Amino acid sequence: MTKAKLGSIGLSFLVLALLVVWMATGDVKEARDEAPEDTPEESVSAPSVQVDVLRTRLYEPGLMLQGQLEPWRTVSVGARVAGTVEELMVEQGDQVEAGDVLLRLSEDGRRTSVEQWQSRIRKLEADLSAAQKLRSRNLTSESEVLTLQSDLSAARAELTQARLAVDNLEPRAPFDGTVNRRDVDLGDLVQVGSPLLELVRVDRLKATGQIPQQSVSAVEEGQAVTIRTLDGDSLEGVVNFVASAADPDTRSFPVEVSIDNPERKRVAGGSATLRIALPEVEAMFISPAYLSLGDDGRPGVRYVGDNNEVVFTTVKLLNVTTDGAWVTGLPDEIRLITRGAGFVSIGQQVRPVDRDSDRG
Repeated sequence: MTKAKLGSIGLSFLVLALLVVWMATGDVKEARDEAPEDTPEESVSAPSVQVDVLRTRLYEPGLMLQGQLEPWRTVSVGARVAGTVEELMVEQGDQVEAGDVLLRLSEDGRRTSVEQWQSRIRKLEADLSAAQKLRSRNLTSESEVLTLQSDLSAARAELTQARLAVDNLEPRAPFDGTVNRRDVDLGDLVQVGSPLLELVRVDRLKATGQIPQQSVSAVEEGQAVTIRTLDGDSLEGVVNFVASAADPDTRSFPVEVSIDNPERKRVAGGSATLRIALPEVEAMFISPAYLSLGDDGRPGVRYVGDNNEVVFTTVKLLNVTTDGAWVTGLPDEIRLITRGAGFVSIGQQVRPVDRDSDRG
């Protein structure tokens, strides 16, 4: 027997021996009649987002307007009679009370005219009395009595005008105020209607502005107003007038605000910002960073709903600053998505992680 045949026989015995050992150990898998059950695929976990629980609070919104501050009352005192300025009782900046004499004009015979008409009236009264007695005895005509009565009425009217002219020689302050400007000096000759001085009342002011037509329904008389001047000072007032019809040029509604100014701050004539306090509402304070735009271009907020789904709700902006925005239109409590909102879509299931616990 050759060496090749002996090698083949030896290899065969080796394979047979290994097969016997394998079968002896029982490591044999029998074929099954039924196919094995499919192994379930490993479920994909929902993405996590960081959330912060926010709740609504009472908030007093405000309507912001640009306005103009004015004295509560302004009057230009003018001459009612012609004459020369003989005496000045006030200077610019003086405080006056209603009824105070401001200056005196020359008399120019006006008091004499009063005395003449007084004398004329006394004579006519005597003549009329005598004529009435004669008429009672039918010794004079009714026409003569009527003529005397007419003359007497005319004389009394003239006396009233003469006395008024004398009173107008001394113009008086129509209200408590401040002499803001004086237009005449001693010796000036003035005519009827010539301006003498300007009187203003600044212990009380009024602010005027324009309310947009979409906001006028929220403003009523009596609402509180905060007025901030350009120098940063602030005053308090109330709405005392809202126009019933819009300005045809601007389509906005004029509003007037009354303001107490007991310190007589020099702000009349300047511009100011008006904040009209509106009724309190339930609102939520949110950082502007968490506001986004919906498909319709309206601002809204993304948060996690009750079923851990991403929800987007549009909101109404009440007030926006660099610190945050007051908004309405959201539920009383939400889980605001503060991180990860850009990686999830609306309606998608997410795993919310509280921001505070994430920090810990």
